[in-house]
Amino acid sequence: MIHFQNSEQLALELSDYVNWYNHHRIHGTLGYLTPGEARRLTS
Repeated sequence: MIHFQNSEQLALELSDYVNWYNHHRIHGTLGYLTPGEARRLTS
């Protein structure tokens, strides 16, 4: 279990994770592109 010192630390870590999840993580069902790349290609 992860323990955070305060709510600001939690918010920063959560923001970093959401950024990674949306812009850096590759996904097999998207042709091994990141969600951001796939979104740009379909727009």
